Amino acid sequence: MPLTLGFSAPSADDAAVNERLDTLTRERFVERLWAGDATLWTRDPAGQAAVRDGLGWLSAPQVMTAALDDLQRFAAARQAGYRQVLHMGMGGSSLAPLVFARTFPQAGGLGLSVLDTTDPATILAEDRWAAGAPTLFIVASKSGTTAEPLAFGEYFYAKRRDAAGDRAGEDFIAITDAGTPLAKQAEERHYRRVFTNAADVGGRYSALTYFGLVPATLAGVDVARLLDRAVGMAEACGPSSPPARNPGVQLGAIMGELARRGRDKVTFVVSEPVATLGTWLEQLLAESTGKQGTGLLPVADEPLGDAGAYGPDRLFVYIHRRGDTGGPLEDRLRALRSAGHPVVTVEMSDTLDIAQEFFRWEVATATAGAILGINAFDQPNVQESKDNTNRLLDVVRRERRLPEPEPSQTDGALALYADMAEANVAATLARFFGARRPGGYIALLAYLTETPETHRRLTAIRARLRDTTRLASTLGYGPRYLHSTGQYHKGGPSNGLFLLITADEAADAPVPGQPYTFGVFKRAQALGDLEALRRHGQRAMRVHLRGPVDAALDRLENLTAAALAAGGAPAT
Repeated sequence: MPLTLGFSAPSADDAAVNERLDTLTRERFVERLWAGDATLWTRDPAGQAAVRDGLGWLSAPQVMTAALDDLQRFAAARQAGYRQVLHMGMGGSSLAPLVFARTFPQAGGLGLSVLDTTDPATILAEDRWAAGAPTLFIVASKSGTTAEPLAFGEYFYAKRRDAAGDRAGEDFIAITDAGTPLAKQAEERHYRRVFTNAADVGGRYSALTYFGLVPATLAGVDVARLLDRAVGMAEACGPSSPPARNPGVQLGAIMGELARRGRDKVTFVVSEPVATLGTWLEQLLAESTGKQGTGLLPVADEPLGDAGAYGPDRLFVYIHRRGDTGGPLEDRLRALRSAGHPVVTVEMSDTLDIAQEFFRWEVATATAGAILGINAFDQPNVQESKDNTNRLLDVVRRERRLPEPEPSQTDGALALYADMAEANVAATLARFFGARRPGGYIALLAYLTETPETHRRLTAIRARLRDTTRLASTLGYGPRYLHSTGQYHKGGPSNGLFLLITADEAADAPVPGQPYTFGVFKRAQALGDLEALRRHGQRAMRVHLRGPVDAALDRLENLTAAALAAGGAPAT
């Protein structure tokens, strides 16, 4: 179980990190972290209360080890009748299950699928999948009020009620905090089980609680060994481990100190067997640190380019299993080190080390937040997009339509919604990309069905943007990113370019009890976030794809290439 980090950096960066570790030692950071000293992150009394209410993850490995027998008994009983499980949540309630589903696809238990999007094509696909075999449904929400999983739960509960009547609830379980509306609903509908999570664990820190471990256990993942790895990391990061030898604090010192020196784009290079870990890390870092105009921008799943494609704002983190090395990837990492880019290397002995990495990165994120002077346990800007969405859906309830502006410009399969239109779409895109700023980033926000081909085309666009502008690029699928990088987009630095992409829906599905469909729900989420981004001074433009998505993305890629070739305005 490797605990140590590899770290290669120019001498000035290395010296700064060592000085920071010395400072953390003098300030007794590790002891104060484990003692729950909220002043490490904030002097505000309300903020300190939020911190104290959010440190339960420190004891989660031990707490869940004590609950292991109950988890395993429940899983054994359920596998007797069910063949698969559908986990429904958003953000911290779904990302760890997504990691488990994709990292352990053949763990020997129930087939595990995770639904965390309002995309109707995806919901209909999950509906067909669930109809194919006896399915156990999990509705997961810490607050018990998160709109998306409640809507998913209503959709599938209505399906099961049509088939099983009053016994429909027997096919459902809930994971939530005590006393939430979801807990009450589960009681009223006679859900098979409610797993009550610890209230002092925030969503993004909940991977090693019931939110992550219930679906993992049902899927047949060896949760006992997972927890053993997590306990080992917790002990290595414990109060008697000084910062320089503390696996989590050392990593946090690297991230926090280098961000203070301008390297605030934490770029993950993750080997394929554990690649989904990058998606989980996105939320942990962005939602914890992206506030007060600063933060760490996690860059996940960006194709690794040549050293010359990167500016001086990058910190690279290479995460791999032992043996997953060699080839062109290693050559490019060596080139990055030679070019003076700092590179952290995290080696895992096998995929079960995912659990120890969950804990290491939670400690590291808390540490980096303290160094940056921000509260790593709140998310002050997440609610704004939700409020905008709800306001738009209220209009739908009253007027039976979603208000949308007319496009400012069209080009075949593309419709642009821009503040100012140029002579043609390529020129408008050139103006938009020309508004980039040094040290900024470009975010593609895709309210599209997440298919391999769509992902390939979007990845090609972001790689072209990165190679031409030397800016970090991110790709988030809506609405998932709203519960992840969405906090950083609104609370972090105002130096992003946001290309928000919507599309016609090929199929749709109703939201039970509402006068709108999931397609309208998703569009309202997109429009609500676009409004929030602009209100925070971010430069954002919407592109709507009409007709077949892949053909429209081809056109967008071609016009993006033309816009970048035209140059646009220089970065200012």
